[in-house]
Amino acid sequence: MITAIIIDDEARGRQALKQKLQSYCTDVEILAEAADGLEAIDAISKYNPQLIFLDIEMPKMNGFEMLNAIKEKNFHIIFTTAYDQYAIKAIKYAAFDYLLKPIDIEELKTTVANIIHKENHQTKKQAELLQQNILHPKKSFNKLAVPTLEGLLFFDIQDIIRLEASSNYTNICLLNNNKIIASKTLKEFEELLPADLFFRIHHSHIINLHFLKRYIKGDGGQVEMQNGDFVDVARRKKEEFLKIIGH
Repeated sequence: MITAIIIDDEARGRQALKQKLQSYCTDVEILAEAADGLEAIDAISKYNPQLIFLDIEMPKMNGFEMLNAIKEKNFHIIFTTAYDQYAIKAIKYAAFDYLLKPIDIEELKTTVANIIHKENHQTKKQAELLQQNILHPKKSFNKLAVPTLEGLLFFDIQDIIRLEASSNYTNICLLNNNKIIASKTLKEFEELLPADLFFRIHHSHIINLHFLKRYIKGDGGQVEMQNGDFVDVARRKKEEFLKIIGH
């Protein structure tokens, strides 16, 4: 059983989520509800929940501001929001979970199950990264929080040389021959990383164009990266790739 608080300024939104949790996520015990950020801070202090469902768009104090006002973030967070591309990108970069309104039952069940099986959390550091991305958009989206088999790892995206698909995981090659296995698919990284710096050169590979050393001609061809790695270029990607590198 995991204890939770629902934070949303719309009463109908709170009630709808509560009913879905009671019907489909019986491992969640709802301790309280809050209609705004100030109420939420009091409720979190009083009940010490393991999980909060946090609406982003709220008057007076939005979800990000409320989170920033709490010093000790000893709980998991699932953000709930209507579609906001920038906010969702910031949430993804900080590796938080989120649900789009209206909340889909299957997505709710999956997200809650993932939270329950997480052994620990690094909410404070994630929140710092999220705050940086939200408050300083010109300097944001340089650092990424990546779930690995050992926990969350934080690093600069400029340090990524290339990424390689491995079933539902992704092998990431970093500077200084460092390698990690991320618990995300290559497609998820393709959607997340900036297209002006990263290119999906093959079904199984994404490269950082900054570390491209040379292109070797062929049917699709090959590229050599500055660390000495060779990566095949898919035939269907060849024309687009050559345009990008100016050939």
